[in-house]
Amino acid sequence: MADQSGSFIWYELMTTDAAGAKRFYDAVIGWDIEPESSMPGMDYRMIRRNDGGDAGGVMPLTDAMCEGGARPIWLGYIGVEDVDVAVQAVEADGGKLMMPAFDVPDVGRIALVADPDGAAFYLMTPATGEDGESDAFSADRAQHIRWNELSAADSDRAVDFYTRHFGWRQEGAMEMGELGQYRFLHKGETMIGAVMPKPAKMPRPQWTFYIGVDDIDRAAAAIESSGGTIFSGPVEIPGGEYAIDGFDPQGAAFGVVGPRKQ
Repeated sequence: MADQSGSFIWYELMTTDAAGAKRFYDAVIGWDIEPESSMPGMDYRMIRRNDGGDAGGVMPLTDAMCEGGARPIWLGYIGVEDVDVAVQAVEADGGKLMMPAFDVPDVGRIALVADPDGAAFYLMTPATGEDGESDAFSADRAQHIRWNELSAADSDRAVDFYTRHFGWRQEGAMEMGELGQYRFLHKGETMIGAVMPKPAKMPRPQWTFYIGVDDIDRAAAAIESSGGTIFSGPVEIPGGEYAIDGFDPQGAAFGVVGPRKQ
């Protein structure tokens, strides 16, 4: 795989009901999540887009994982040159190692960490010899993750942490009244997401990922008819598209973004 250090290169849904997640996201997004694992030795299901690419993966949570505190959640993978070096740097800067680094044959080396506020994400060094670039993230295409939003307990500390470790830059902001500033993040010339103060109703700092849809009203109807919950939106965002925040039927927070076609 080409060097994508500092980029979001993969996304993963951890869920208590993989079959239910397939029904929900296939209906809302238009994906075709694998009904069974295609990876030998583990239950891991690829999220297929209708263009033939992969948007990410689904990992079913076992009872043991849930007893250990795991919960339904979307997680992002940030590419790094050396996972072990990156883990040491994160820990030295107030972050936490949540799952030690390990190798996935033919995929790469990964570790689960948390930033100083406790928001979890993966570090990943793709396997040597992997061809091409991950396109799991796209700023403007449906069925890709289009936006990466961090709700932080300390926005200043979060901006400093991610810009120093991953080569991002913070440029531009939008005022949100009592909530404070919505501060935009860039990787190179691409705006990849934002950092905002964690709302009081959110139980913990976390990343929320917004998935591109072809029609925001179709997606909203599918969320509600498929057992999900909308707690915000559709709301118009800069550029004229619309966004929704919600929970899937298993309780994982997610967002969708796309045009209004009515």
